[in-house]
Amino acid sequence: MAPTATARPSTPTIKQTRLLIDNQWVDPVDGGSFETYNPATGEVIANVAAATAADVDKAVKAARRALEKGPWSTMGASERGRLMYKLADLIESHAAELATLESFNCGKTISDSQGDLAGVIKSLRYYAGWADKIEGRTIPVDGSFLSYTLRQPVGVVGQIIPWNFPLLMLAWKWSPALACGNTIVMKPAEQTPLTALRVAELALEAGFPSGVINILNGMGETAGAALVAHPDVDKIAFTGHVDTAKIIQRQAAETLKRTTFELGGKSPNVIFADADLDNAVAGAFHAIYFHGGQCCTAGSRLFVEERIHPEFVERLAEKAKARSIGDPLDPSTQQGPQVSQEQLDKILHYVDLGKSQGAKLLTGGERVGKQGFFVAPTIFDNVKDDMAIARDEIFGPVVSVLPFRGVEEVVERANNTSYGLAAAIWTKDLDKAHLFAKQVKAGTVWVNCYHVVESNTPFGGFKMSGQGRENGEAAIEHYTELKTVTIKLG
Repeated sequence: MAPTATARPSTPTIKQTRLLIDNQWVDPVDGGSFETYNPATGEVIANVAAATAADVDKAVKAARRALEKGPWSTMGASERGRLMYKLADLIESHAAELATLESFNCGKTISDSQGDLAGVIKSLRYYAGWADKIEGRTIPVDGSFLSYTLRQPVGVVGQIIPWNFPLLMLAWKWSPALACGNTIVMKPAEQTPLTALRVAELALEAGFPSGVINILNGMGETAGAALVAHPDVDKIAFTGHVDTAKIIQRQAAETLKRTTFELGGKSPNVIFADADLDNAVAGAFHAIYFHGGQCCTAGSRLFVEERIHPEFVERLAEKAKARSIGDPLDPSTQQGPQVSQEQLDKILHYVDLGKSQGAKLLTGGERVGKQGFFVAPTIFDNVKDDMAIARDEIFGPVVSVLPFRGVEEVVERANNTSYGLAAAIWTKDLDKAHLFAKQVKAGTVWVNCYHVVESNTPFGGFKMSGQGRENGEAAIEHYTELKTVTIKLG
């Protein structure tokens, strides 16, 4: 693991900005590039190669060769696992460097980046252990036949990851795909490509064969669209906004690609009067302000039982006002910047909507400083369910407080959303907790905790929060095809 920083680390050195195709670092066919920024200052930190359809085609062909003709196609499952363990070890030995680069390009605090690195390493090691345990079954069919099943790789997998957790989302995509024997063409988010490129260098050092892992920086409208449309890509795994997923699904339909989506949320976080209030206040604070609210599971709809509503909101506001906002590389910083000017503008637009629609702004709601993309932790009280701030995913440090009276009411209101990624309940009554967990429409339900996600627990959403699951054994099913073999005996 990266050591806990006690002093601000040095500004990281950017080692790679090109494309990785067939284990070679190459310039794009048309020579294009784009700028990537430090969100804490708004300054350009690098020009990064921009892939287009021609580069996608080269990468897909390399991935296909590796899948069907290269050493990856004949490599034993335990050897695949050994390579993944080696990559995890290399990431662990470079964790301090990677965490610093992540904070520099993404804007999350150095402590959060260090926490993400722990998850990256855990994910790779968890699925490395799966590599030689992906098994079929023997099925007792009628007659003189032997029938069994095989689980085989889906094939060439296109993976498109977001900017809020660049390293962790890379691991969530690479780990099950590699364990199952697939080959990868990945497009990192254009806002945050740098750590994916550095980890790809480590993958080469670990010894992954040519064409197994390919990295294409670029825009969604060009590189992403070409990857989805390419007829020789067998599956698209996407994490991001629901509107983009709709476009991908329509495009993927042309070639009937497999698709899995991990999308957004408007997660209900429900506080009952019988909860441990100290823990509930701290948990609600973490639920919304972790990584500046730039988290798909953020507890952005905070339902508080009426009996404790005044005290709870007052205590939450006190914590928000005391939050340290600033340089994400400073270990004392508690909240870094939003990722971009676009995201800053979106958040402030929703603040204006909340005020204009009658919600009560208790604290925050403004930009912090003149440099970088910082927003103060924001609390709206007495929010109505039909207000924009209660319905739309803002993806920033903005929480809507919604008072409620009873269990049936709050379950109904919690489910009154097009999303269904996560939910939480804070109570000492386990009957109430189990009832809520059963009835709420969400892929993950936390009881007296929040943002607890592990490599071996399935993660994904109901409704418009996605399709399929990441992590755990569930992801293995999405990265394999099930084949039945039947043999006549005698």
